[in-house]
Amino acid sequence: MRFLSSVLVLALAADATLASSWFTKAAYNKWHETELERWLSDHDIPYPSPADRKDLENIVKENWEGKVSTPYKDWDTDKLQAYLADKGQDVQKGTKQNKDSLLSQVKSSWYETEDKAEEAYLSVKDWIFDSWTESQLKAFLDKHGIPSPQPRTRDSLLTTARSNYETVSKKTGESASYPGNWLYESWSESDLKKFLDERGIPAPQPSTRDKLVASVRRNARLASLKASDTASSASGKASATAKSAKDTVSDTVFDSWSDSKIKEWADKNGIKVPQGSNRNELLALARKHKASLTGEKATDSAYSAYGAATSKAGNAAAKATDDAKLKAEEAFNAALGTWSDSRIKAYLDARGVPVPQSGKRDELVAAARLHKHKAATGWSAWTFDTWTTENLKKWLGAQSDKASKQAAAKSDATREELMKQAQVAYSSASKSSGTAYASMTSAMAKATDSAKDATFDTWTSSELKAYLDSYGISVPQGTKTEELKALARRQSTYFRYGTNSPATTMYAKLQEFAQWALDQLKIGAASGRKEAEYQGEKAAHYAQEKATEAKDRAGEAAQSAKHRVKEEL
Repeated sequence: MRFLSSVLVLALAADATLASSWFTKAAYNKWHETELERWLSDHDIPYPSPADRKDLENIVKENWEGKVSTPYKDWDTDKLQAYLADKGQDVQKGTKQNKDSLLSQVKSSWYETEDKAEEAYLSVKDWIFDSWTESQLKAFLDKHGIPSPQPRTRDSLLTTARSNYETVSKKTGESASYPGNWLYESWSESDLKKFLDERGIPAPQPSTRDKLVASVRRNARLASLKASDTASSASGKASATAKSAKDTVSDTVFDSWSDSKIKEWADKNGIKVPQGSNRNELLALARKHKASLTGEKATDSAYSAYGAATSKAGNAAAKATDDAKLKAEEAFNAALGTWSDSRIKAYLDARGVPVPQSGKRDELVAAARLHKHKAATGWSAWTFDTWTTENLKKWLGAQSDKASKQAAAKSDATREELMKQAQVAYSSASKSSGTAYASMTSAMAKATDSAKDATFDTWTSSELKAYLDSYGISVPQGTKTEELKALARRQSTYFRYGTNSPATTMYAKLQEFAQWALDQLKIGAASGRKEAEYQGEKAAHYAQEKATEAKDRAGEAAQSAKHRVKEEL
């Protein structure tokens, strides 16, 4: 009997050990050695070479939580505050510069739990495509000879890409758990840079295709989480707005009705109206019985029209998107036509595009139009283009070279002189590469954030005119400073983003939509059933358009442009 008890205890202990081992099994335990090396390389984590698989796995294990489960722990206070703002949360009073308090807030509102983060890497195909555009998904299928689904929508392309993910990896002889460069073969370098730029992620410098892919791959999970969160917020906000509109109209719809219409409605619904009732008494009677409204009830008409119209919004949203793209291209081409040759050359240079040798204007314009969808690279000599005099002086004063310090100390230095010296300092450091360049780009990253926030706000009229003059744009005498700022912002946006100008923040878009939809539904209710259906359908189209746009364009680039880009474009 004692023997059997001992055997039973040992068996239970073995089961417990096995269960513990099973539940602590991390995704990377099954990765190939090359996948472990790739993950470490992507996250700039040093590892010995050569190294056996067990050593590599242990290094991944040591860094896994900080890079996958809680990546925000490495963020600075500005980035933590930006995340909370995107989530619509107010930073607790007195904690703006307290990183521990900000971390606590971010942790409580993070996209997923640590367990969910772990599970995600057990099936990469379920989320790796989430941040891809429709054209990128189609290009992936075309690249690997996979027929596009019909009808072709983003959701159907997404489903097809996911279902063929493992087949493609096997066909190429590559691993699928933490995919290599094969996954992004259909992406151009401009696609990779655009992905990073839209999310406010500096492109690696010096930039190579391998480094760009590594940066995109490293940020793919966070991009997926943001896209899902934004789409969910947009959907919830649209539903809440529709309901709010219905409730609001229910309370106020009678205010727009005439006395005779209220009496007609009351009679139709079997409600007795006392003889000689004045308007206030009629309104009180109508509101009292509003729950019994049937048939021609304006609020229900508007609400049901809103819901029914949403299902028809796909084609209208797609057409609106195409129209918007066409208008953006027309506006960019019109602006490009007014630019000086030197500014067009600068546009190409900021994107790493070779300037045509002949230097002929027609060829310069053609080259710029060819790259109109390409945003400027992460850092270049043209990063300083819109910095204020104060920003430039502060940055130059922090540099180690004598010329920069002298320029910063010069009391009567113009903004153009300071910018030229900053460009010289950058070019010198970029050629030397190494620690000097890394230190400079790190300083630029911090300085750029503050420079962007006040772009053109503090510029003098003479500085604005000089800036516009660099585009070859002459300003009429007597032009107001605010008009100069608007014109400068417009040219600056085209220069930095081409036709891919970032949208405003998702929060602002939802606020705009919420108010618009509410107003339209009120109008619909006041005008009767027919008008309500029409306005309800318009509101649905707008909701679908904004939700789709938000899902595809969610990212940190929107935060950097803020409301000024939308205002000017």
